[in-house]
Order: sequence, then structure tokens, then C-alpha cells
Amino acid sequence: MNTLKKQNKTIGLIPTMGNLHYGHISLVLSAQKYVDIIIVSIFVNPIQFDNEHDFKKYPQTFEKDCEILKKYNVDIIFFPTIHEMYPFGIKNEILIEISNLSNIIEGQSRPGHFQGVATIICKLFNLVQPQYAFFGEKDYQQLLIIKTIVIELNYMIKIISIPTIRSRNGLALSSRNNHLNSSEIKKAPYLYKIIQNTAEKIIKSKKNNISEIIKISKLKLLEKGFFIDIFNVYDAEKLQFLSKKSKEAIIIASAWLGKTRLIDNKKFFIR
Repeated sequence: MNTLKKQNKTIGLIPTMGNLHYGHISLVLSAQKYVDIIIVSIFVNPIQFDNEHDFKKYPQTFEKDCEILKKYNVDIIFFPTIHEMYPFGIKNEILIEISNLSNIIEGQSRPGHFQGVATIICKLFNLVQPQYAFFGEKDYQQLLIIKTIVIELNYMIKIISIPTIRSRNGLALSSRNNHLNSSEIKKAPYLYKIIQNTAEKIIKSKKNNISEIIKISKLKLLEKGFFIDIFNVYDAEKLQFLSKKSKEAIIIASAWLGKTRLIDNKKFFIR
């Protein structure tokens, strides 16, 4: 990396867990506008999973991923082993935690998840030393945590976020979509449709009756066959509940459809 920097090459990092889809490719296309050298990391991070079963069943398609990245002229694929990333073992690792963001909303539903994310991102930043790093907005809370890491730990890295990439029916692209059966694939887009409908109602309400609006939306999701984990509206800057000072809101949702946990969100301005 030092050699590249001595040549005045700008480096961009795209952290992934592999099983790539067009959402990842959109990050590559964005990186091409900013940097000379694009590095894509592929590492299924064990310490951000809720349990070992989920970790082991995560789809790994390294050869196919390499073919895709080669097609889009990615310069370097970084594919470390678990031992290389966690030399003292995953149970003896130093953990990074952003206390004000790691244990709320998604972090409350998945204890330890964001510690795992923050830790691996710091490791990747230290190893690659990019000037830019690229992330999707589908994992919004994760994005805020990473931006906070950059500020709090004084990384000289510019974080570039990319809007969520969706299929034609509105479903957010995700590696987890591979676990949906044919019936669930048809139902899955309703999550975002109901999120959109909820946002429109909150905008029209001018912050009135929000709890009732959310309640009705949850009932609609239940009727469609979703099991709701998270569905609420927050201040988009702080991820606290809306206040009179809130100007931009975000609906964050996670829901189970069969055995698959889907996440999505929508930001919008309010008065």
C-alpha cells in the first residue's frame, strides 16, 4: 500500500462478505469515479453473527465473485483467512464499540453484532489504509457507526455512501434474498412498499399520531406474513425518536419472512 501511495495513487476500499450482487457492483462503479486503485475485501466475519449456524450457512461464492470483480476491473481482491484477521482467536479479540449507536435498534435485537462490524472495519482500515471507503445505505445504522469510527478514531478516510439498489419490484438487493423461496420472493417487496406508505403518512401528519401510523403499518406487515423485529421512525442524524427539532427522519425496519431476516429503510424530510 505504501508503494501505491508513494506513486500518488488514491486507494478505495469496498468491504464485503462476498456472494456479490449488483448492490456491490454499484459500489465498484462509484469507486471508479473517486480512486485510482479499487480494493474489494471478501471476508465472512464470524464475530458479527448472532450464532454459529448463521455464520456457517452464509453463502460463499468466491470464484464467482472473482469473475464478477474482474469484469468490472477491480484491481485487488483481499481474501484473508479467519486466523489472519483474528490471530489470537475470535474469543480473545479486542473489540471496538460505539456505545451510543451499537446497542440501540438493530444492536438491541442483535447483541454484539455492531461490535463485530466495528472491529473488522477498523482492522480493514488499518491493513488497507485507504483514502476512501464505500458502503451501501441499506445498512443505515451500520453506516452511521462507520462514519462515527472515522471521526472518533481519527482515520483520514472519506466515507462514500451509495443509495440502496433495488430490483424492479422494490426489494432491496441482499445476499440473504437467496434464502427466500418462490412464494416469499413475491411477498418480500411489500416490506418496502409499506415503509414508503408509512413515510408518506408521517409527512402528511406533520409529526402527529405517529404511533398510530406505525401500529397500522405493523398490522399490514403481519397480514402479509412478516414477523416484525423492528419497525419504527427515528431522527436520521442521531437515531433517536423524533423530536420537535427533527428535520430528517428515517424508518428502519427488519422483519422475518419465513427463515430469512430482511432489513430496509427510508429517509425523508419532515416539518
